[in-house]
Amino acid sequence: MTTKRSPYKIDALLFQLTERDLRVLEDLERFRLLDTRLIQRLQFPVFDGGPHQTGGSATRTALRILARLEGHGLVAHVGRRVGGTRHGSTQTVWHLASTGERLLRARRGEPGRRRYVDPSPLFQAHTLDIARFAVALIERAREQHCEVLELLTEPATWQQFHAAHGGALTLKPDLFVVTADSEHETHSFVEIDRDTEHLPAILRKCRLYQQHYHTGAIQAEQDGLYPSIVWVTPTEERAERIRRAITNDPSLTPELFRTGTQETTIPIVAPYSSQSPTE
Repeated sequence: MTTKRSPYKIDALLFQLTERDLRVLEDLERFRLLDTRLIQRLQFPVFDGGPHQTGGSATRTALRILARLEGHGLVAHVGRRVGGTRHGSTQTVWHLASTGERLLRARRGEPGRRRYVDPSPLFQAHTLDIARFAVALIERAREQHCEVLELLTEPATWQQFHAAHGGALTLKPDLFVVTADSEHETHSFVEIDRDTEHLPAILRKCRLYQQHYHTGAIQAEQDGLYPSIVWVTPTEERAERIRRAITNDPSLTPELFRTGTQETTIPIVAPYSSQSPTE
């Protein structure tokens, strides 16, 4: 038998939560799945002069907060914990539980709810890789003189448009990112590749981007700017194969696409120096 939280209990829960608790819930809502380490990097960062001087201290705090949120029924972990409740606990994968989702929706005054379905291993791995790229980007922004102005995940990234032949199409980027420093903005669609798709499938997605580009819809709103399309690959060898396939496809404009590993594409999505303009 399941029980439902009444509006009164949701309101009572809200009074017990800190702003950081709510940010953890919002992170899980946005990324759908996060492991403990990613939550720690997002909300319990380690830096000189901060509350957490070591990764161990930050992780212990994150685990304590997550256990409290789990006790309230706001978050839950996927499957069983890897390595038990202590060893390997940073690999525990968390999702927003139904009560957590209702709480966030009630806070925004939104009706309805999203049904949770246990993710397949492939979906889980891909979703966590998307989150890892996003977290690395956020960390870069903390370290550099830049900001992440916009960071959208699916389905907020979806672009619905009509092809030249009139059919309705939907482009589904993994991420849409806008970063900026004091002088420039960079707009990017990001695709996280895990080397599980054959190159023809990659090229089909690229052609869909090309069709979207040719509509001119985004350019009309952004003074002629179309976001860079960035493929993030697990290895440089995979990046080179995708790069070569794009170059050899006569239907594609290679200049629209950038390809590389996370280490080489983060500076493309946020190409800003650590030097401030006055230094």
